[in-house]
Amino acid sequence: MGGKWKDGSLGISKPDDLFLSTGESRKFDPNFKGPIHNRGCTDILCCILFILALLGYFTVGIIAWSQGDPRKVIYPTDSRGQFCGQAGTPLEKKPLLFYFNILKCASPLVLLEFQCPTTQLCVESCPNRHLTLIKAKVGNKDDQEYYKKYCKEDILKDGLCPAMLMPSKAFTRRCLPALATLKGGVVVVGNETTFDDGNSGTVNASDVLEASKKSNIAVEARQVAMRIFEDYTHSWHWILLGLVIAMVISLIFIVLLRFLAGIMVWIMIILVILVIGYGIFHCYMEFASLKGEPGADVTIRDLGLQTDFSVYLQIRQTWLAFMIILAIVEFIIILLLIFLRKRILIAIALIKEASRAVGHVMSSLFYPLLTFALLAVVIAYWAITAVFLSTSNEQVYKVFNTSNCSFSRQTCNPKTFNSSNASLACPDAECLFAFYGGETLYHKYLILFQFYNVFLFFWCANFVTALGQVTLSGAFASYYWAFKKPEDIPAYPIFASLGRALRYHTGSLAFGSLILSLVQVIRVLLEYLDHKLKGAQNKFAKFLLSCLKCCFWCLEKCIKFLNRNAYIMIAIYGKNFCTAARDAFFLLMRNIIRVAVLDKVTDFLLFLGKLLIVGIVGIFSFFFFSGRIKAVEQAAPSLNYYWVPILTVVVGSYLIAHGFFSVYAMCVDTLFLCFCEDLERNDGSSERPYFMSPELHDILSKSNSSEFRVWLVFRSR
Repeated sequence: MGGKWKDGSLGISKPDDLFLSTGESRKFDPNFKGPIHNRGCTDILCCILFILALLGYFTVGIIAWSQGDPRKVIYPTDSRGQFCGQAGTPLEKKPLLFYFNILKCASPLVLLEFQCPTTQLCVESCPNRHLTLIKAKVGNKDDQEYYKKYCKEDILKDGLCPAMLMPSKAFTRRCLPALATLKGGVVVVGNETTFDDGNSGTVNASDVLEASKKSNIAVEARQVAMRIFEDYTHSWHWILLGLVIAMVISLIFIVLLRFLAGIMVWIMIILVILVIGYGIFHCYMEFASLKGEPGADVTIRDLGLQTDFSVYLQIRQTWLAFMIILAIVEFIIILLLIFLRKRILIAIALIKEASRAVGHVMSSLFYPLLTFALLAVVIAYWAITAVFLSTSNEQVYKVFNTSNCSFSRQTCNPKTFNSSNASLACPDAECLFAFYGGETLYHKYLILFQFYNVFLFFWCANFVTALGQVTLSGAFASYYWAFKKPEDIPAYPIFASLGRALRYHTGSLAFGSLILSLVQVIRVLLEYLDHKLKGAQNKFAKFLLSCLKCCFWCLEKCIKFLNRNAYIMIAIYGKNFCTAARDAFFLLMRNIIRVAVLDKVTDFLLFLGKLLIVGIVGIFSFFFFSGRIKAVEQAAPSLNYYWVPILTVVVGSYLIAHGFFSVYAMCVDTLFLCFCEDLERNDGSSERPYFMSPELHDILSKSNSSEFRVWLVFRSR
């Protein structure tokens, strides 16, 4: 290995000579001027497969939309499967569900079939006083008319009416007993501890409490979902405003980064430290303010799982946990900044070079809007299809009875039940609505349709992301390989790159997206298995599952990294996915030291930018939705869970910031690969001049030289 460095200190021509086993270096080509225009279609078979999969996806959606009924998510159903309170039906003015005998909801059957084994009726309002059927029959006219509201027919008769009524309140559109707890833990219903059950017996309020809890098992998830949905209906415009603000801040930050890259990066680093520092201070103040408050010293474990998550903010341990987490994050960031200070200076210089590229391809800043729109379509289609698939089951009726009966829990038809053998053999039996299901071919394969919906969601989402990466990398490669900048940069580089990607490389994008989607679906299945095994005692199975989750997480990260660089090579050379992935991998391995120096450090700086935007928007949304800003306290909506819009704004802000900063990240990666190609193709002479700018050459050559010296010293020991 002959030759010298510029200073003649080492007898090695290039550090890359150590990696000649990782593929052949690029040869000089006087006709190469950047992204090749004369290219052909790649990975045609995968393109056809992707198109067929999309056609199948549309077919599944059409079938789901024809079979599904989203009303099942919104409205409760009575014993005949009719929707309570649905507009345009006879039950439009009866929005609430009433249980004939709430005590039967304490039956273990509720846990098996998620259905209370008692007659259920749609009513206008819940009972507000205690009354038995016997007293109603001999009572005055007002009592009789009042009682008939809760009968299946307009007649007071056993079987058609409940044995008793008790004070109730509407809860998740269901009439549940108006329970309360007096001092000493005494449970009461309407200020009474016992009731006449209408059959010469008494009912304890504690029994009613247990039955109410069991009756709510089937609707607990729906209750939370409906409250969250209600919060979204009240706050969606404020959420939208928060996301628009995040978009504006991101755009302003990116534009300033174009002109003041070095200053903005240091401002970003300082502000991130200050924002996290304020978070630590706020958590401490909340922690200190709760000292001595009743119930504030309860632990999270003792509190258990609560549907009202705001309860957790009333205990000190929650704020202590937040404070510790933020302090750890702050410490790690400061530590990284100290140890990576020299590399950060190099990465800042590289971001400056990326800013020049973005400045010459300004349309790249607005491309994320197209990606957002396409991803919104994919997510909306997946969500709507999932709802329709989950609500496409038919009404299943079963025999419910109180005495022993051979027909108990068998499927029945409510229209013919009175003349069936089950009715004759079991006089006290009823044919009641049990759940939504079905025995048709469609219902048998419904779980496969759900799985197909999830898989195609991942595939389509990854395809949209890949399309954006190829489009941006093609545009920035056009900038890099323009010898005279900006004169030689082609017109409309973003549109030209997008056209090439869709026309020639749909199959390659689908291929890379398919590989990534398979790994992601496996990760989803592992998470599902982990959820199912949480109550299991087999420690080996848990350990094995944890190892598999870790391995597939690492595999997904590796595939994303390889795909990203493969898409850059596809954008430049127009080769198929496997060839492009191989070439990109070998090129990176031949420049592994530069990758180690710059790749993750630049990603770290851009991540701090995302963190800053999320922190700013998140803090303001927290103070607004929690009503802590006095000037706009009246404008803040009244919510069940104020964390719902806050979490939505935070997640949405991160996605928006990620979309805008991905332009810079893609620009840096593209310039880096093009730089490596440039070094292999050219030598800087007048016959083979570099396409890179002198600044970029100084940045990367300096970083490579210093890091390589350290590496050689390490190897020599």
